[in-house]
Amino acid sequence: MSTPTLDTPPGRAEAPRGVPGALSRPGRRLSPLRIVGESADLARRNLIHLRRTPGLLVSCLIEPVVYAMLIGYVFGNSLGGTAYRMYMVPGLIAQTVTFTTTFTTVGLARDLEMGMVDRFRTLPISRTSLLLGRTVSDLVPCVASICVTAVCGLLMGWRPDAGPLRTVAAVLLALLFAFAMSWIGVFISLISPNIQVAGSLGLIWLFPATFISSGFVSSTSLPGVLSTVAVWNPITSFANGLRGLFGNRPPPGFRVQHDWPAQHPVFYTVACSVALIALFITLSTWRYRTRTSR
Repeated sequence: MSTPTLDTPPGRAEAPRGVPGALSRPGRRLSPLRIVGESADLARRNLIHLRRTPGLLVSCLIEPVVYAMLIGYVFGNSLGGTAYRMYMVPGLIAQTVTFTTTFTTVGLARDLEMGMVDRFRTLPISRTSLLLGRTVSDLVPCVASICVTAVCGLLMGWRPDAGPLRTVAAVLLALLFAFAMSWIGVFISLISPNIQVAGSLGLIWLFPATFISSGFVSSTSLPGVLSTVAVWNPITSFANGLRGLFGNRPPPGFRVQHDWPAQHPVFYTVACSVALIALFITLSTWRYRTRTSR
């Protein structure tokens, strides 16, 4: 144990060697650059863990193939064939991005259950860095899932016809939306008592959220209030935004939406993503503080 020296202010012990800032002042605000650096280190740790447990990637890489075959061929042939599959693939990408939320939910819940988060709390890092490192690292399996989905779409005849710049814009929109969905996953894992409950809660809301949308059908075909919910569902605008950026048109006979989110899908998706990130960063940081302080 280190002892105070003559240069140490009264009442404050010298920080242990090799652990700079371990006894930093209570309430000291960390600089944004330090938070970014800590988040990058924690994201790298998560990726190393992912590399050592490749089984975690199985669901992220196989599910897009299953849904592509199921919706594209089992249902797609009766909904317009090749023309429908051109319309469907952006919706399938939207579903894939949304479903990778469970990767964040289960990953953080595992760290909480195994005591890794308690170990991280002993280090002089901010709460936000721990959560931010998790959400940033989970963009990697999300990108892998998007690539698998896109390859399946290309094999089914789908093509992005709007040029490379708009295709890059579509990818950036997908990453922003994925980042927002990851923060929902963080909050779900923090309010769950164990990994089993986190996995269940992480899936319960995904199916109605993705299917009560225009991911695979026009929202105007849904009955009653479901049509209104689908119109304002961010997943609807995300799928429509991808279609606009990719240059994919709905098949003949599809009823086109004319509501405000349908007329401005990219802007609405960006606005919803930013709002979700701000909301769930706040909720997750609060829940992390209350949960780990017990």
